Amino acid sequence: MAVNITDRSAVEALIREQIVSTIFQDAPKQSAFMGMARKLPNMTSKQTRIRVLDFLPTAYWVDGDTGMKQTSMQAWDNVYLTAAELAVIVPIPESVFDDAEIDILGEITPRVNEAIGQRVDAAIIFGDNRPREWQADIITLARQAGNNVSPSSGKDYYDLTLGEGGVFSKVEDDGYAVTGAIAPMTFKSKLRGLRDSNKQPIFTHNMQDSSKYALDGVPIQFPENGSFMPDIAQLVVGDFSKAVYAIRQDITVKLLTEGVIQDPNTKDIVYNLAQQDMTALRVVFRMGWALPNPATRMNEDRTGCAFAYLEPGTPVATQKVTFTVTDGKTESPTAYKGARVNVNGAILVTDDAGKAEFNLRAGTYTAKITKKGYIPVTETVIVAAAAVTKRCYSCSTGMIRM
Repeated sequence: MAVNITDRSAVEALIREQIVSTIFQDAPKQSAFMGMARKLPNMTSKQTRIRVLDFLPTAYWVDGDTGMKQTSMQAWDNVYLTAAELAVIVPIPESVFDDAEIDILGEITPRVNEAIGQRVDAAIIFGDNRPREWQADIITLARQAGNNVSPSSGKDYYDLTLGEGGVFSKVEDDGYAVTGAIAPMTFKSKLRGLRDSNKQPIFTHNMQDSSKYALDGVPIQFPENGSFMPDIAQLVVGDFSKAVYAIRQDITVKLLTEGVIQDPNTKDIVYNLAQQDMTALRVVFRMGWALPNPATRMNEDRTGCAFAYLEPGTPVATQKVTFTVTDGKTESPTAYKGARVNVNGAILVTDDAGKAEFNLRAGTYTAKITKKGYIPVTETVIVAAAAVTKRCYSCSTGMIRM
């Protein structure tokens, strides 16, 4: 005989379903760079000028009681912080606001702030989507100074980080002290086994410090905002106090209920906020940064860099960009030694052959060529999939691009 029962499936519509009000998610992550670099007072205009020591004076011994005293000079240069804008608009139908059980704007706003920190770190450190008005990224600046270390040399990670020729020594050779390091989370496993000569670990963990981890006593961060690009670098170290930034407009949130939203590419109107009963959350942030790189006794020509990095197993592709400065004569041209070539903040000085060689990733760069007694020249350099050669004529009235 069949036995009938009113089971769970028969009364499913009547059973209360408990919903936990808490949204399980990790806490929003902040910018690693902005937490380590030096913050300047807020900008009062789109561009801020920083005066930088460019040339150091020299003292000379005097020969005897009647020897002639020699002269020297000191000079300054300008480095500019230009404010670039980060912004996003998040459109939401008003009916969604009304029906939601949680504060949607309260959930979205911190995640947008996190996205801003991610974009800042990726642009400044790795050059990812770098604004055109900004100088070159930290990786590019370090690469031109020769502060890149390749792991293909067969050295272990102790030598690659702290040994002679390692990333720490690259920074120190240019006259700076390493004050911080940044690495991806996966790099922890490479650091845990490192020991000094006394068999003590050089990678330490202390939950009581503001920076939880240290590498040879230097704070090291492992960004969790998705900004680190391990295909470009395994480890970035440097004197972060030499990198500066300033805010022109702090993160500003505004709710829009009128207006239209267009497709950035086609310019077609996608949403009409008033007509479609929608609200849009607009977030805007403006800031600028620079690595001024002033002249020091250990970096008098300003070709050094306060940062260095450890390359991945397969280094990112770069192209050689060669500048040659001569007097422009057709037969037996005279090469000019000591001309300064500044490519987006990376400085090199021409050698005896009048050449300065850069290694640049694909992109568009601004090059400024200067030499004392000559008119400077600025030009655009486009780097694609082949080496680039630039020849410049120098004369007493100026430098003329060939």
